[in-house]
Amino acid sequence: MGRWEPDAAGRLREAAMALYTEQGFERTTVAEIADRAGVTARTFFRHFADKREVLFAGSEELEQRMIGALAAAPPSAGPMDAIAAALLTVAELFADRRDYSRRRQAVIAATPELRERELIKMSSLATAFAEAHAMLGDRRSSEQALGTADAHFSQIQPDDPAIDLSPTQPGPPGRRSSGRQPRYAG
Repeated sequence: MGRWEPDAAGRLREAAMALYTEQGFERTTVAEIADRAGVTARTFFRHFADKREVLFAGSEELEQRMIGALAAAPPSAGPMDAIAAALLTVAELFADRRDYSRRRQAVIAATPELRERELIKMSSLATAFAEAHAMLGDRRSSEQALGTADAHFSQIQPDDPAIDLSPTQPGPPGRRSSGRQPRYAG
């Protein structure tokens, strides 16, 4: 593959994931990732700051979409309904990336440095989400709703066969449907 071929970032992500899975994150070098993707190390650094960023790129888009969906909820939506709608909206980002997400989580779970980075990312996302939700309504209800959502969603395991994150699944993402739709679902 030449450097001129399209989707260098996608090829780099796939190459990195394959190498991380085969030999572990810590043993994988940027040069190996670039070589596997058919690009130079310089091209790698045009797309990612370091080899960790391959796993964490896109966090800003996730945050923006989640907050945008939360802000789009009508004023009549309760805190949990607005949160559920926002989570269903961002689930669309992962609909066609389920296998990649599972492999990513396995790599992160196997590497303490990456687990720490993931926790920092999740904390930042939760803070931004809580701040956006608080700006839309009562702070106490925002904190209560986020606490409830966190308690439920933190128990989700990516390899659990009962999980369906598809945006068409009724009910909160990550749980089997109870048949209950959020009052605001889009």
